[in-house]
Amino acid sequence: MKKRWLILFSLMAIISVLGLFVSEHGGNFTMPDNLDAKNYADIAWMITATIFVLMMTPGLAFFYGGMVRAKNVISTMLQSFIVMGVVSVIWVCFGFGLAFGDDIYGIIGNPMHFFMFNNVGVENMNASLSGSFSQIDFGITTIPLALFALFQMKFAIITPSLITGSFAERVKFSGYLIFMMLWVILVYCPLAHMTWHPLGLFSQMHVHDFAGGIVVHAASGVAALAGALFLGKRKSEDGKAANIPFVLLGAALLWLGWFGFNGGSSLAADGIAISAFLNTNTSAATAMVTWVLLDCIMGRRPSAMGAAIGAVVGLVAITPSAGWVSVGDSFFIAFITTIICNFAVTYKAKNNLFDDALDVFPTHGLGGIVGTILTGVFTYSYFYPDASIATVGRMEYLYYHVLAIMIVFIYTFTMSYALYWITNKMVPMRVSARSESIGLDISQHNEEYGVEIHTELAEEAPTDSEWFKGIEEN
Repeated sequence: MKKRWLILFSLMAIISVLGLFVSEHGGNFTMPDNLDAKNYADIAWMITATIFVLMMTPGLAFFYGGMVRAKNVISTMLQSFIVMGVVSVIWVCFGFGLAFGDDIYGIIGNPMHFFMFNNVGVENMNASLSGSFSQIDFGITTIPLALFALFQMKFAIITPSLITGSFAERVKFSGYLIFMMLWVILVYCPLAHMTWHPLGLFSQMHVHDFAGGIVVHAASGVAALAGALFLGKRKSEDGKAANIPFVLLGAALLWLGWFGFNGGSSLAADGIAISAFLNTNTSAATAMVTWVLLDCIMGRRPSAMGAAIGAVVGLVAITPSAGWVSVGDSFFIAFITTIICNFAVTYKAKNNLFDDALDVFPTHGLGGIVGTILTGVFTYSYFYPDASIATVGRMEYLYYHVLAIMIVFIYTFTMSYALYWITNKMVPMRVSARSESIGLDISQHNEEYGVEIHTELAEEAPTDSEWFKGIEEN
């Protein structure tokens, strides 16, 4: 019995028993009687959007799983899939409190505020209540706090999943689990609080992030860069992608799920949600076509892989501004971001700078950074339609978005690199050379992708030498 697995199992046992002593207040999920049609419309849309966002994580598993070599498909997909369980537990216990609990110096929330989802129900919807259950209640009064918490949980799930593409094919599963749990607690939750809590540091700096350009994509991309540098290059990068149809399927699921990711970030069934929906599709389409055409201009053949990556880059680019820009702006944002990301991927591959296996930083990271900077350019008029009474000038507004990106880059890279180092001291994060050679599916999970294609007939068929020997004997 390995100690690290016993420790993780013991933590789950403690949490399960502790849950028996944390009871909900009576009527926590009894809907108020004074709701109108808008409440029910918002609730229905946000339940749907939450489902869409969760679907993105298995979509990402297919997207990444199809890109790696056949011997690493299962391990790569599992790294995304397992996060749905681990992060859900963390979020319910204290993660939601860290991200959205009562503010502590604009950096983090009170982890005990919503411990075990205590006071996370539907009470915040009732305007007749004399008290408030949290500092964020006023922003989500048309949907239950529990629904908001669930919606945000799906963001916390997919963000660490995005990092896995950088160190694909060489990370030990147990080490990955420990790193991912620490990263969600010490990097994701503080960034979510600073960005989306009304009293958070970035919120107070007039920095706006509609659906995660900073919190999700810039953060995961920078963490991916740190991971690629810390773990080093694979022993061999030779080999073809295992399953291009998986990549297309994953990209399609991501595209579909992104309508909930961006459209749901309005937190209501309203015009902003429709605008985000339209801009999301327009940006993805623009980026996909732009990426393929760029490849052709540069002498490369149009590829399914390129089309899928281009679409995802467009989705990343529009995320921080989706509900606040015009459809014309979304064309431009996607076009510029795609050119930058395409050149970054090409430059990295040509110069062999570092082994970011699935180009997480040049696509998600750089896409989130560029998209956030362009948010500082194109959303000023939305928030300050009358510049004469604006509390911040246009250039100052842009400066704050650039400053926020610099803070996120420095904090995320430093903290992520430190967490890789700490985790590696507890459990070696990189697999052995032999395990890497035979593949992580077998070495880490004792499972194998594609074994069903080897029929008994093929395995029992004689070799050429055996066949000729049989002819001679007869």
